[in-house]
Amino acid sequence: MKGPVSQFMAHHYRHFNAAAMMDAAKGYETHLTEGGKMMVTLAGAMSTAELGLSLAEMIRQGKVDIISCTGANLEEDIMNLVAHSHYKRVPHYRDLSPKDEWELLEKGFNRVTDTCIPEEEAFRRLQKHMEALWKKAAAEGKRYFPHEYMYQMLLSGVLEEHYEIDPKNSWMLAAAQRNLPMVVPGWEDSTMGNIFASYCIKGILEPSLVKSGIEYMTWLADWYRNNSSGKGVGFFQIGGGIAGDFPICVVPMMYQDLEWTDVPFWSYFCQISDSTTSYGSYSGAVPNEKITWGKLDIHTPKFIVESDATIVAPLIFAWLLGW
Repeated sequence: MKGPVSQFMAHHYRHFNAAAMMDAAKGYETHLTEGGKMMVTLAGAMSTAELGLSLAEMIRQGKVDIISCTGANLEEDIMNLVAHSHYKRVPHYRDLSPKDEWELLEKGFNRVTDTCIPEEEAFRRLQKHMEALWKKAAAEGKRYFPHEYMYQMLLSGVLEEHYEIDPKNSWMLAAAQRNLPMVVPGWEDSTMGNIFASYCIKGILEPSLVKSGIEYMTWLADWYRNNSSGKGVGFFQIGGGIAGDFPICVVPMMYQDLEWTDVPFWSYFCQISDSTTSYGSYSGAVPNEKITWGKLDIHTPKFIVESDATIVAPLIFAWLLGW
């Protein structure tokens, strides 16, 4: 039984991008009903957009089997969890002058469109705990993936006294509690990655403490091989860039470079993007282009919703959750 949001969507969203969104949502639903698994990839600033309000429940209900996200999305959901009241909204961001932007910086705010992340309360609140985990791993001669360090921090309970939102709305906490498989390509391109690099430059830590992108790819190849039987693994891509391009490449890598010719293609594909195809970008590439790269099959259900992911993704998730 569908709830009021889904009923509204079914009644009103009949054409153009609205219809494409409905087709994608129903395709996702069918894929799960038929026993398929789903990867969700997060680009952009979806965590700062508080996608956890719907994504966390998707994770709890088993409608997401693996996530690929940027280092920024990995940390920014936790930052929102512990520093939400310190964020600053700037609805008139289009009118800001360079001087206005500098004043935000001097006040400790880093702006993402209309939302300013508070550096001291967000980044620094996590840094001391991450530093302790990195040093603990070093002392024990262990190495972990970036998301595993984050899971350790969340599950330890050290942040609970700082929670400023209902924890059920943190997708990272939901992922940690489920020990959800994850890949975080290019983690060094994030605030926490920059902080880790600074410790390495100072000689405090060794880069090898954090497992690399190549290790993520080899791990993902093994995960895909073990989970792609039957209906297979679908690919639900929010935005573009490395969060999507990195994991989707695991299939042609196995088929073409390892010559494992029994590897199935991704069995569902949807991308929400507002990028323009003609610019030659990965973000704007239509699904059919991926056939030529050995990522999708001719018969893979393919959907593209050319719209704002902060609007579309929560609606698709609402449909899947029956809201």
